[in-house]
Amino acid sequence: MVIVSVLYPNTPDSGFDYDYYRETHLPLVRELLEPSGMRSMSYVIPTGDANTVPFRLIAELRFETMEATNAALLAHGAKTQADIVNFTDITPYIVIGHEILA
Repeated sequence: MVIVSVLYPNTPDSGFDYDYYRETHLPLVRELLEPSGMRSMSYVIPTGDANTVPFRLIAELRFETMEATNAALLAHGAKTQADIVNFTDITPYIVIGHEILA
């Protein structure tokens, strides 16, 4: 399994519209990437002091293969990334890697 992790750092004075993310952005990602091979999608909102947690939100998109991942992101990544400005002013880190079960 290949996981695309999208990490939104908790930066001072940053904004994040969780409602827009959940109600608009995630359906857009699902609509575009599921037909291209995305198997599942989840996200985490870290608990703790909002001023000290390192990330506002961490999303994970799962694909069966790197080929499917690359094809989906090439075809639709620009559109999903263009929507980010509608819910946050944070530039996310994107990490792609193979899942290793321990």
